[in-house]
Amino acid sequence: MTRMLVSVRSVEEALLAASGGADFIDLKEPRDGALGGLPVATIAAIVGALRARGIGLPVSATIGDLPMHALARIRAQVEAVGASRVDYVKVGIERDADAFAVLDMLADCEWPVVPVFIADRGIDEALVAHACRMGFPAIMADTADKQAGSLFDAVPMAQLRDFLERVRAAGRLVGLAGALRVAHLPLLQALAPDFAGFRSAVCVADRKTALCPQRLAALAALLHGQPVEPLPA
Repeated sequence: MTRMLVSVRSVEEALLAASGGADFIDLKEPRDGALGGLPVATIAAIVGALRARGIGLPVSATIGDLPMHALARIRAQVEAVGASRVDYVKVGIERDADAFAVLDMLADCEWPVVPVFIADRGIDEALVAHACRMGFPAIMADTADKQAGSLFDAVPMAQLRDFLERVRAAGRLVGLAGALRVAHLPLLQALAPDFAGFRSAVCVADRKTALCPQRLAALAALLHGQPVEPLPA
């Protein structure tokens, strides 16, 4: 079963996602880009609020959208986010000559890092193969430009299937994200990633607006194979 990762930006949203059926809580600021980062203090506050209520769902957090050449900044942000007690630190990986050096550096970090391959121009097989040879707990594919369509518009199904097979063969969890909607569930079910990331699909309007409890519950039911009330229009 594909598990549901929901991106949130506050304690209130995190608690709503947890009660609404999320399997993973992902911390980011949607108004600051695909992997916009929250202040470290906010990340720590969200983790603390979840754990204080006995909510043990895995929590990931992004470090923000940083260029691949900014190795020192990337490392420093990974260290800061990791120290906030999240379970996973997500780092965007662009198709760039410096990306191999970034992956090498991330593999040497003490925190559990999840590389997120930005797939607007397709997935770089050499970069993925390089990541699969390292000890990352999971690997994802996502898109940066949410206005240009979904991950399925950017990457052919055959390439996504190859991506999943390569990551699984390496013994890693594999996730997909990128403007995913309810209409994409049949495609997700055909690929069956370990988890799929959602924000737009569970908001009252676009991804920058508030989470919608009804959309959360309905999407969770669909992913988990449970009866579901019709989604709000």
